[in-house]
Amino acid sequence: MLEPNGPLPPEIYWRRRAVAIGAMVLGLALVLWVGFALLKGGGDNKSDTKAAAGSSAGATGKPSSSASSTPDPSSAKPSATSSGAAAPAAHSVCTDQSLAVKVTVGQATYKTGEQPQFGIIITNISSGVCERDMGSGLQLVQVQSLDGQRKLWSSTDCYPDGTPDMRTLAPGQQAAFTVTWSGASSQPGCAGERLPVPAGPYTVVAQLGSVRSQPEPFNIA
Repeated sequence: MLEPNGPLPPEIYWRRRAVAIGAMVLGLALVLWVGFALLKGGGDNKSDTKAAAGSSAGATGKPSSSASSTPDPSSAKPSATSSGAAAPAAHSVCTDQSLAVKVTVGQATYKTGEQPQFGIIITNISSGVCERDMGSGLQLVQVQSLDGQRKLWSSTDCYPDGTPDMRTLAPGQQAAFTVTWSGASSQPGCAGERLPVPAGPYTVVAQLGSVRSQPEPFNIA
């Protein structure tokens, strides 16, 4: 319906104005309510997201405070027992079968009155490390006739005791000793008179336990 021409009566004008203002207020209130509802819904969603994130962190296996306090075995410091120096390993005894004995002579010929020097070389011929007392009281050095039938001197006749000398030998390692002979004869227990050995050809042998060297010849002139 078309509005009639000309000004409206005051009562109609104010009625319509009041209706328009009411509609505007109602619309504004509706907008505010919708906005508040949306705002409240967004806050709830944000809280859920945080809760979900927390649950996800737990599900992914992040260590808890108790788990993280457990020391890592790979970085743990060794105890005093494990860090201490290892005790030296005990070696087996060098048996007679694991040793070889050789005797040497300082020079081929000695003059009467000189004191010949003999060398004793003991070698570990086994495949393992071993140890043995090789003190002078356990070594035997003997001067004998060229044919080996007559003994003239032995290192243990007058000096049967000696200072212990424990040696540890690796495979192939040697222990060397030197013995000086006065040039005089001897008997077991150092009995009888000791006399200078006359000039002539002789041999010397060395022995440790049951291991005996090959005889080595020399001369007294």
